[in-house]
Parts: sequence; C-alpha cells; structure tokens
Amino acid sequence: MKVDGNGQGKILTQDELKRLFTEGFLTPRDACGGLRLRALFGICLFTGCRVSEALALQTTDIKSGAITFRKSTTKGKHKTRIVDIPPGLAAMLGEYQLKPGAMFPGMRGVTERLTRFMADKILRDACKRIGVEGVSTHSFRRTALTQMSSAGIPLRTIQEISGYSDLGTLQRYLEVTPEQKRKAVSVIGF
Repeated sequence: MKVDGNGQGKILTQDELKRLFTEGFLTPRDACGGLRLRALFGICLFTGCRVSEALALQTTDIKSGAITFRKSTTKGKHKTRIVDIPPGLAAMLGEYQLKPGAMFPGMRGVTERLTRFMADKILRDACKRIGVEGVSTHSFRRTALTQMSSAGIPLRTIQEISGYSDLGTLQRYLEVTPEQKRKAVSVIGF
C-alpha cells in the first residue's frame, strides 16, 4: 500500500471499486458530473493500462469495440497494444460524451489534456470522500492485472494486455493473496 508517495498502489477490493465509481467520482467540480473520471479510471481498470496511457488517448483510438494504445504513448514505446472493450467499460464510455480530439481534455487554454498530476489529485479527493487510503493512479492497473491472474488467466496473456516486456517483472508486480496460497497448497496430495 502506498504511504506518502512511497510503496506500491493498493490493490482495490470489489467494494472499494464499486464505491469509487458510484460515489467517489461523482463530483460537482467535474464539468461532466464525474462521467469523465469514471471513463478515465474505467479505462485504467478494464484495460490494465497506465494512467498516462489513458490520458494520451484520442477519441479516434476507440473504435470497433477496442482501444488502441499507440506505441508512441506507451511507457517503453515498444509496440502498439489493442485491448477489447468489455461491456462494463463500454457502458461507461457510452455515458461519457466524446468530442473529437483528446479523450480527456484539460483546462481550456491551459493544457491540451488532463495531466497526470491533476488525475492523481482528483483520485485522492475521491478516495478521501469514501474513506479509502493507499490508492494511487497505478492501483487500477495493479488491481486489473491481479484480478486477471487470480481468475487463472495465463501470464503470457496478461503480459500481452499490459504491455510488459518481461514476465519476471510482471510476476513481481502481481499480488498473491493468502486465499490463493491456501488454495494452492490444498491441491497437493495423493
């Protein structure tokens, strides 16, 4: 869990995710009434992308039921990733009225798109409203990848979706719960 900017972002529980998306992101300060925030962090959660990758999206990057994370906007700039849009994310994007250009525009005349700093501040405020600590913008990526791993999705598939170039790094990144450890040892025997 992250404390004062140190450590890894918290893996969010189902309850915390639900509360964030139904209560935390609904703010009158957001011109879209929270729909922009739900779309932004929904993309981070449902695709396992980094917040900077989501913030770099253009409306043209979403088509035919998939999101394209262009090579030029990914962390290592290794390759373009295309991730299918699951129904939960499709619903969030459907509510958010997209205008041509940057998917998440910033303040008019100040920034072309929402900045990582501002996204982090908005997330901290939302978490404070619902009483959740240790969350960072990276929590959505860690939560998504850990949920996939817990569901038995092969690491190679998770690697392809997340864009990790090496399986060793991905494995260190995933959280193993006490329940997973109990389940693992329970299958041993003859």
